Amino acid sequence: MLKYDTPKILSRDKFAWLRDDEFARQAVSGVNPVSIESLKVFPPKSNLDPEIYGPQESAFKEEHILGHLNGLSVSQALEENKLFIIDYHDVYLPFLDRINSLDGRKAYATRTLFFLTPLGTLKPIAIELSLPPAGLNSRSKRVVTPPMDATSNWVWQLAKAHVCSNDAGVHQLVNHWLRTHASLEPFILAAHRQMSAMHPIFKLLDPHMRYTLEINALARQNLINADGVIESCFTPGRYCMEISAAAYKSSWRFDKEGLPADLIRRGMAVPDPTQPHGLKLLIEDYPYAQDGLLIWSAIENWVRTYVERYYPDSSLVCNDKELQAWYSESINVGHFDLRDADWWPKLETTDDLVSVLTTIIWLASAQHAALNFGQYPYGGYVPNRPPLMRRLIPEENDPEHANFLADPQKYYLLALPSLLQATKFMAVVDILSTHSPDEEYIGERQQPSIWSGDAEIIEAFYEFSAEIQQIEKEIDKRNADPRLKHRCGAGVLPYELLAPSSGPGVTCRGVPNSVSI
Repeated sequence: MLKYDTPKILSRDKFAWLRDDEFARQAVSGVNPVSIESLKVFPPKSNLDPEIYGPQESAFKEEHILGHLNGLSVSQALEENKLFIIDYHDVYLPFLDRINSLDGRKAYATRTLFFLTPLGTLKPIAIELSLPPAGLNSRSKRVVTPPMDATSNWVWQLAKAHVCSNDAGVHQLVNHWLRTHASLEPFILAAHRQMSAMHPIFKLLDPHMRYTLEINALARQNLINADGVIESCFTPGRYCMEISAAAYKSSWRFDKEGLPADLIRRGMAVPDPTQPHGLKLLIEDYPYAQDGLLIWSAIENWVRTYVERYYPDSSLVCNDKELQAWYSESINVGHFDLRDADWWPKLETTDDLVSVLTTIIWLASAQHAALNFGQYPYGGYVPNRPPLMRRLIPEENDPEHANFLADPQKYYLLALPSLLQATKFMAVVDILSTHSPDEEYIGERQQPSIWSGDAEIIEAFYEFSAEIQQIEKEIDKRNADPRLKHRCGAGVLPYELLAPSSGPGVTCRGVPNSVSI
């Protein structure tokens, strides 16, 4: 009755998803490449209140990871920027008691450590699974390391599945819904309310606002609503939107949403004026960042050319009543809860305007594409990224432990979503990953030669289009470069989520102008 296309993750290597190298590769070139951070302190620490959530120190010890550091000590590995972490401890822990009392939902708050090998690839070296402390002496944190025997192999696979389930939730609720769909909405709404359709900045933004209010309204009706698809498919269940709201309150900052600022915030890059884009990546083979910086720069160049044409002098920015009313409403009404934050960028100079507009266009186009159009290719095979888990990992004194030892594969499958849950989830991510036939991609516009009456601007836009086409060629070249092992190798999927063009359907590539699905 239901025939799905084979998700791309299975197309070249049916068993890649089971392997540690693929698990790590997806942290930098999968559907959620924006959570990984450079580890600066070992062991990592929580920022939660120790009175409520127990000791802030992680349970990771040096002996857990020492054998996996290629002969380095932990302090050497830190100093040489070889250790990375995906840390979901503080996102999930405050919700775990409530999540784990839901019917058929079981979750940990996870931390995963990765080591950057001499080959330039990442490998996972330890996973920490935390539960809320039940009492003074309860064992609430468990560390799992790469396996040595049959039993530890199955425990490790289950631990990775729990990490992927944590990751799927943060990806969907925070990085995708909150940081692209929701946070852009005030800027779009205010643009329609405060700027004339003839205003040059409205004209610049217009293709990047297409369909977003409509898709967000549909999401509120059918996806993120109470008892909707997201609540029924993802681990946090009825607490999904609370997790999204908590992330907005604690960590969303518009000034850190541009790509360079985000890479620096996560410690994945350091400012370096000698490098292209002014940044040095700590992991050179980081496909999302490598390709993203090309697109970010192209957007920024185009926006600068456009803005300087209409605002040759910064006083024009300050005195543009429509522009100032738009920005003020976006913050004070649209982002009301955060309106008093001191990090909002000022809008006083030409540079300020270039920076704000580049960030908005980046979020609407490339950032959303990178987070959205790989959902079915990577998540459509549910064991690769289970959106929820139904079993914890049994401890030796648990009654379940005997069942786990007797038939570990059966236990593993029972821990994953049920067939019905998986089928429903696949149907949704299949739709979300689909480009419509009338999609407009970055570098394209309706009426490309007459949308502006200014010949110089039309010319500049054609130059922007040509730069985008060049970027596509460069991405193709990178995907064929055997030195880049996170995107090229035996059975390895190329990284095409930031390749600008695409045909219709589920293609795992293509950067539309706007958040339109």
